Amino acid sequence: MQINQAAPDFSLYNTEKKKITLSELKGKNVVLLFFPLAFTSTCTAELCSMRDNLTFYNSMNAEILGISVDSLFSLGKFKEEQKINFSLLSDFNKTVSKAYNSLYEHFILDMDGVSKRSAFVIDKDGIIRYAEILENASEVPNFEAIQNTLKNLQ
Repeated sequence: MQINQAAPDFSLYNTEKKKITLSELKGKNVVLLFFPLAFTSTCTAELCSMRDNLTFYNSMNAEILGISVDSLFSLGKFKEEQKINFSLLSDFNKTVSKAYNSLYEHFILDMDGVSKRSAFVIDKDGIIRYAEILENASEVPNFEAIQNTLKNLQ
């Protein structure tokens, strides 16, 4: 994924079984967070950090979307337990993770096809303004860089 290119459009279901389509969010900034697996320590820390800073993201006219290959049912339980206050989307078929080059071919414990931890900021016109794809799943995205990107879009 390249900065200043159009973000690949997609439609995925959230935990409320509502289809969310990226192109329908034009007019808002979007923070896409791909994460490997619900209920794991790093993923929980990452998403809870976003949860705890939602006021900032709202002030930047930013919609946060968390995406993993987990089923929407397990994501729903995770969202409930962690009190996540933004949409979690199921990429169970791995199409969106592939489109964003955010898919581990081989992950731990012989699990194949798990979303890579990655972060993208997409501006209100659908253009990628920040992209970070992490090879090491125990690292978290650079939240300060994400926030600075959003500030610069204001």
